[in-house]
Amino acid sequence: MIFVDLRDRSGIVQLVFNEQHSKEVYEKAKDLRSEWVIRIEGEVRRRENPNPQITTGEFEVFVSDIDILNEAETSPIGVVKQSDASEELRLRYRYLDMRRSEMRDNIIMRHKIASAVRHYLNENGYIDIETPFLTKSTPEGARDFLVPSRLSKGKFYALPQSPQIFKQLLMISGFEKYYQIVRCFRDEDLRADRQPEFTQIDIEASFIEQEGIYALIDGMFESILKRCYSKKLDIPIKRFTYDEAMQLYGTDRPDLRYAVQIKDLEEFSKAKPKEFIVKGLKNNKRLYGIEVPLSEKVTRKVLDFYSMLAKQEKVDIFTWLKSDRGTSSGPLLKLFEEDMQKYIDRVTDYESSLFLMAMGEKRCVLSFLGKLRTNVAEITETASKDRFEFCWITDFPLFEWSDPEERYVSVHHPFTSPKDEDAGRIKNDPLSVKSKSYDLVLNGIELGGGSIRIHDTEIQREIFSILGLSESERNQKFGFLLDALKYGAPPHGGIAFGLDRIVMMLQGEDSIRDVIPFPKTTSGLCPLTGAPDNISKDQLTGLGLSVDKIQE
Repeated sequence: MIFVDLRDRSGIVQLVFNEQHSKEVYEKAKDLRSEWVIRIEGEVRRRENPNPQITTGEFEVFVSDIDILNEAETSPIGVVKQSDASEELRLRYRYLDMRRSEMRDNIIMRHKIASAVRHYLNENGYIDIETPFLTKSTPEGARDFLVPSRLSKGKFYALPQSPQIFKQLLMISGFEKYYQIVRCFRDEDLRADRQPEFTQIDIEASFIEQEGIYALIDGMFESILKRCYSKKLDIPIKRFTYDEAMQLYGTDRPDLRYAVQIKDLEEFSKAKPKEFIVKGLKNNKRLYGIEVPLSEKVTRKVLDFYSMLAKQEKVDIFTWLKSDRGTSSGPLLKLFEEDMQKYIDRVTDYESSLFLMAMGEKRCVLSFLGKLRTNVAEITETASKDRFEFCWITDFPLFEWSDPEERYVSVHHPFTSPKDEDAGRIKNDPLSVKSKSYDLVLNGIELGGGSIRIHDTEIQREIFSILGLSESERNQKFGFLLDALKYGAPPHGGIAFGLDRIVMMLQGEDSIRDVIPFPKTTSGLCPLTGAPDNISKDQLTGLGLSVDKIQE
């Protein structure tokens, strides 16, 4: 008897060859090697020894005829079992890498999720409309990929970072409900969840408010989880304002799988703190902390690392204490004259816990403790990849100050509408203005975001002015949008999601490269094709371009 695993897109099945049944077929089977392409005929029957570990483990095929269609050389990377192949080698032989069951399942699930999105949006009256890939370079956002024009020598198209302006123009055109699953391009530094070209689920609607967006997207993810994973999503999805998220979690991308929240430890200031703490509190410094269940995994070495991180994060004081069944120990106690236990009892949530306390400027302290909160969750392996915790973050600031550029910049993008009650402060106090914007977060990763857009020409011009765009720059870059807003633009808003990130998170992967068929490396290279590459002098001449000597 010879047993062979035959694989196709749907999985594997065991083949059985019996010398007594057909000697010719048996002799061919003896020569079979890994990754050969074959065609067989035979009888499907139940296995005497089922394998419950695979979906086809109840059955086998008793082979009566076989054709060897193509032989294969020894694979440079593992297919049935993944070897320790480097990621670059996996990408170089991506067509072999995608034969692995993990990669195959990711790509098939990507298709299912995209199909679920299309089905849901179609059912809700949204229309799939394409927008241009060759468009105009505009400011605000990441660096554009540029495409030289042969017909207009010396001029360039830009590949779209998103269809933002075009989908707003579609609203002005009266289509009311638009969506598109579209390729977008950003020439920026890469990382595990970022690629130079990526796929975006783009949605826009007219006459819609924030509540309408939340309801639409809550339903969309409820549909995705039900159709693709047979899981139930509790809706409505939790919501936090930007200020609430920063206060409770120290980040606008909180991971809710971990219940720990940042505590205001002003109560500790009643325990006769040392003079330098009193002085700091008088100078508007804040005292915050997180309390985590006591764990042997949070070692002294880890706490020393947190002390070093505190200095990098410009936190004035970082300290800690352990509280175990009514007794306390740790360097935090030395910063207060009075016995701390009664104050600890007032704020503690656990019988045995570790307090990590920091004092300094509010923003720095909250951000620092947010990082500690995430790190403790990773160290203690509290957050399961199989658990999905979504949340909305709303009401972001409209602007923030950029020290490198020495000007105000948009937190989302310059087409984001200010909240109605804040619009009057745009000129005089821009940093206090909140926006009608929102992000959707899953397990500490931002899946996407959007806003209610500006549909009034004068407000849009005012925003451009705050951002430091001159009249000529506005007209050159956005003149067509400003003109369009004059002709009866409806109120509208939308949202965009990274499909790659959605699939990555739902599949429990750590990198979007594992859910994209042919991704680039972190240096923007394609090991499979060798892109980017040089082009010929004739091609350059046809474009009216020349290339200076490149400095290595």
